[in-house]
Amino acid sequence: MTAARLVLASGSAARRQMLLNAGLHFDVVPAKIDEDRLRDDLIEAASHSEIAAELAAAKALAVAALQPCAIVIGSDQILSTGEAILSKPRSRSDARDTLRLLRGRTHWLHSGVAIAIDDRVVWRAVESAKLTMRTISNAELEDYLDVAGEGIFGCVGAYEIEGAGIRLFERVEGDHFTIMGMPLLPLLAELRGQGIA
Repeated sequence: MTAARLVLASGSAARRQMLLNAGLHFDVVPAKIDEDRLRDDLIEAASHSEIAAELAAAKALAVAALQPCAIVIGSDQILSTGEAILSKPRSRSDARDTLRLLRGRTHWLHSGVAIAIDDRVVWRAVESAKLTMRTISNAELEDYLDVAGEGIFGCVGAYEIEGAGIRLFERVEGDHFTIMGMPLLPLLAELRGQGIA
């Protein structure tokens, strides 16, 4: 019997590295969905954690439709502070604005993961983490942006917590993998249940 093909529906280097570190063998096929439109459609009717789960499912389904019989993993993350959902910065100016908003405040990272096969989602999970940023000065903020470089443009909060971004925080509560962008432990448990991991 041939082993099921595993596919990650994400171009995220962090998610790819998590699965590699877990010893999984998989292909990468980034999903092509309009995340902003889908998020905007859901914002009135769903919680922030539910939006993360729905985006993860949409990514998994989009790729599963093109990869018959494959087990497709979709994942997404939402950063929320109060009622606002933040997007990835597109420029240094955007990153500066994001960090000014987050400094001295608590925000949430909601990470969703889903598995789809063909045209249906067969499993999903979502986990949240709570992060409190220090009250940093404008000078510290600029120093951080200088050190962090362009990597922050791929991060919704304009920080890579696994790198220089950790300097920005006074408190982090939640699972490391959830903060990195995918609830890995529940995913691995589900894959083990399917005889994959």
